[in-house]
Amino acid sequence: MRSSVVWACLAAALLPQSAVAVKEHDFKKCDQSGFCKRNRALADNAAASGADWASPYTVLADSASVKDGQFQATILKTINAQGDTVRLPLTVSFTQSGVARVTVDEERRQNKDIELRHDSKVRKERYNEAEKLVLVGGLELDKTAAVVEDDFEASTNQKVVRYGPEGQFEAHIQYSPFSVEFKRDGATEIKINDRGLFNMDHWRAKVEPKEGDATDAAANEDDGTLWEETFGGNTDTKPRGPESVGLDISFVGYDHVYGIPSHTGPLSLKETRGGDGKYSEPYRLYNLDVFEYILDSPMTLYGAIPFMQAHRQGSTVGVFWLNAAETWIDITKQKVKSNPMALGAGAETDTQTHWMSESGLLDVFVFLGPTTQDVLKNYGELTGYTALPQESAIGYQQCRWNYVSDDDVKDVDRKMDKFGIPYDIIWLDIEYTDGKKYFTWDEKFADPKGMVERLDEHGRKLVVIIDPHIKNVDNYPVVAEMKQKELAVKNKDGSIFEGWCWPGSSHWIDAFNPKAIDWWKTLFTYASFKGTAENVFIWNDMNEPSVFNGPETTMPKDNVHHDGWEHRDVHNLNGMTFHNATYQALLSRKAGELRRPFILTRSFFAGSQRLGAMWTGDNQASWDHLAAATPMLLSQGIAGFPFAGADVGGFFGNPDKELQTRWYQAGVFYPFFRGHAHIDSRRREPYMAGEPYTTIITAALRLRYSLLPAFYTAFHAAHTDGTPILKPLFYTHPDVESAFAVDDEFFVGSTGLLVKPIVDAGKEVAAMYIPDAEVYYDYFDYSVVPTEAGKVTQMPAPLDTIPVLMRGGHAFARRDQPRRSSQLMKFDDYTLVAALSKSGKAEGELYVDDGDSFDYEKGQYIHQRFVLEGSTVSSKAVDAPPKKAGKWLKAMDDVHVDKIVVVGAPASWSGFSAATVTSGGKTWTAPLDYVPPSGGRAAFAIVRHVGVRVGADWEVAVV
Repeated sequence: MRSSVVWACLAAALLPQSAVAVKEHDFKKCDQSGFCKRNRALADNAAASGADWASPYTVLADSASVKDGQFQATILKTINAQGDTVRLPLTVSFTQSGVARVTVDEERRQNKDIELRHDSKVRKERYNEAEKLVLVGGLELDKTAAVVEDDFEASTNQKVVRYGPEGQFEAHIQYSPFSVEFKRDGATEIKINDRGLFNMDHWRAKVEPKEGDATDAAANEDDGTLWEETFGGNTDTKPRGPESVGLDISFVGYDHVYGIPSHTGPLSLKETRGGDGKYSEPYRLYNLDVFEYILDSPMTLYGAIPFMQAHRQGSTVGVFWLNAAETWIDITKQKVKSNPMALGAGAETDTQTHWMSESGLLDVFVFLGPTTQDVLKNYGELTGYTALPQESAIGYQQCRWNYVSDDDVKDVDRKMDKFGIPYDIIWLDIEYTDGKKYFTWDEKFADPKGMVERLDEHGRKLVVIIDPHIKNVDNYPVVAEMKQKELAVKNKDGSIFEGWCWPGSSHWIDAFNPKAIDWWKTLFTYASFKGTAENVFIWNDMNEPSVFNGPETTMPKDNVHHDGWEHRDVHNLNGMTFHNATYQALLSRKAGELRRPFILTRSFFAGSQRLGAMWTGDNQASWDHLAAATPMLLSQGIAGFPFAGADVGGFFGNPDKELQTRWYQAGVFYPFFRGHAHIDSRRREPYMAGEPYTTIITAALRLRYSLLPAFYTAFHAAHTDGTPILKPLFYTHPDVESAFAVDDEFFVGSTGLLVKPIVDAGKEVAAMYIPDAEVYYDYFDYSVVPTEAGKVTQMPAPLDTIPVLMRGGHAFARRDQPRRSSQLMKFDDYTLVAALSKSGKAEGELYVDDGDSFDYEKGQYIHQRFVLEGSTVSSKAVDAPPKKAGKWLKAMDDVHVDKIVVVGAPASWSGFSAATVTSGGKTWTAPLDYVPPSGGRAAFAIVRHVGVRVGADWEVAVV
């Protein structure tokens, strides 16, 4: 065993340079990634050639057929001047929901076609299993899709297929050169390969080019990266040779595109070919451990979701690029003279994108909207909607690297109560383990069982970190079992891969292997992971995977996973498979337990939303990182993964008291709300801030807890149809062009709450953009905000104030009784808040279940819709109640709507001191207080002691 001093020196040597600060040269640029450089050069050549450019890909007309919702054909790729070709099977599938899927593969190679390493058993075909891990539904074919019988049929160069709901979509599939044009209601929305950049590196035997030999195009185009590639002293061997795939996708008439997280730039994605205010590098999707990441950059981060939307006035479309390999995306915009079929001011701009992946199939899904919600719903049908979390998981969570002992944890818990600060979960980072061996406890955690029981008594939970690297050391049963069962990732020669991470020498579980998942489950049982209990959950970190001595701080691409796939094929999926293994383990740790797992992941891919939460990684305690968090979280939400947060206070460094306070005020509205800090940062629990900061932070936390019912309702919507929890303004106001690039404020769920975090030091005024002419009220004092549609209004925002407005026309439920955790609020009464619109109406919803189990799947929930119109407030069930109420639902009979607050109450209510309540065949009165308008504040009314069951239908009338 090394001494701590020796290990500290060794660790310092092995830590990535980015652990101190990101150095861009530690990570690849496009021209240092062979396939990206080649595909970008192809785009340059095409642009330079202009009309003379000819794509070498042609559909064989006599191979084309349309049957049962699929167009199938063969594409021929001409690979040299002699006319030699490669055959590429093409399938265009049309689903019942109106999504089109374009897939291009390559006819399977023969053994003689390529030389592979015999001992590593590398698969010879293109990676084709991403859909098994990512897609969960939405693939039912539209068997009514049919060829349009009109003048197009006279052409032998294309087929036109009409498909989708009411036949409103068309795919114009051109044969020579191959391209597809997608139309909605006759207007072109998306084109693929209209610029001729489709490129599929075909399989070929490795040949040594001879001088003057022009018979093999591959030999002559070899820039030294086709068969191996070196970066940062690491050499990546490529036994299958080049197999990249590239495609241009144009959004016709669209000036704004969004998505493809995770990056640190604005919500509306920038162009990437250089110029004033633009990036010169493509957006990169390659999950990496990037310490102290830089801002306003297309550099890769920890997770990758290759899903992009384009929006213009009244229309949203999108594409999903199903490929788990390293991917780069160029974005450019082209002004066009006219586009009479496209509507809106954005019709004069086409956004052109160029997608490039190192390996795998071409597999792209096309969504034609027409609304953002349509696109998100269809994407969620394919990849799954976000998991419905435990209610405690959306409360506040207290973390740092590291709480040093079980006494330390209990002391923090005690002090949070002493200062009246609510929280739900406390976290333990890697130092809780015995020498970085997961599933063990350091001697300073001598009584983990007692610690966990103490937290449970207060309605709180514990999260502990479990990473995918398993310490390679003697007398550690976990690593011994993993080796014996052959469940670890292998290197290129077929032996177990060894790398370095926090424990030092480590091996990595291969969670692509079903047997590895089965084994992983056994480690989480309460008998195996001693000291854990039902209120202990998991944090999966470092799962990109992070390998300190690996290329770009990750695993070599020529490592080999289960079933012979190279790591290059599955890299961006790696984090999700580990996340999934842990999810399955928590589901099975006790027979019959069936509690919803809560697992935080750092690395993610499309589909990870089904498994838990994510956070934006190792940010810094700085104002600019606070500002960057908002567009990053908005991007996650509109990419189908809304359960997202950023480390409150910043992970690296020491925030001053003002920054810490403002970050808590912003974090109140993060779907995942956790304070976290680096091991070298000063302790900064909220009670340590001192006055007036602790009081202000506590007020912010209590605001979050009062709004938990509204947040939980928003999570339910995300879980059922993909609705974002934090809604960008282009989503809520799709026809307001001046709102499309706004990414520093957002609406929360269906509440109508418009929030703008303060992200600048010393700022006491918020310049809030108001997207419409509806009435807006200050959330805290009900003052009417002087607004004008599409204009900015200056809102007072002293340090103790969060800029939050209520848009007229919305209603939501909250809980007003302060408690120390969400568990202790479960059976508290509700307050209904309604902000009247200019027309005197308000609507909203409340969804509630036991916040813990899966009983909601059996109908054990309450889902009510509220409507205020005229002089009546009513509540009606959205769904029929279950035939049999369970224990929780019966207990909710004693939970009521206690109070109704109506902001903007009509003057006609001023003469009433009571309201009439009707529910369940009974009628009674409840006292009503009416407060007239004064000094800019709206009139409001409060109906007290309403006394209606929250799960019942009822009506309250002021007559």
